[in-house]
Amino acid sequence: MFAVLKTGGKQYRVQQGDVLRVEKLAAEAGETIQFNEVLIVGDQIGAPLVSGAAVQATVIDQIKGEKVIHFVRRRRKHSSKRTKGHRQQLTLVRVTEILATGADATGVKAAIGASTRPAAVQA
Repeated sequence: MFAVLKTGGKQYRVQQGDVLRVEKLAAEAGETIQFNEVLIVGDQIGAPLVSGAAVQATVIDQIKGEKVIHFVRRRRKHSSKRTKGHRQQLTLVRVTEILATGADATGVKAAIGASTRPAAVQA
């Protein structure tokens, strides 16, 4: 059975045992989390979400993605150049279970995106 879940502004088609790189989540390595925004489970299609459905996963690690370099050059009379780099923070998760019903009664922590801002800025 497969499911389509939504997290971090993206949609993922998953099966049991799949390993995903998703936007950073507020969870530690080894924790079990639950994705509650499920769009499709097997042959059930939600409008927009399937009620009572969830996907449970285990957090493997918090990682950084590949470096993306953004180079800006002004044309003609301006000789300015600028290089900016970025590495997206990601969470590596392994799908352990797909629940078609009964997601409310599991008691597993919901998958919530982590804020990437430092604690001093938030205060």
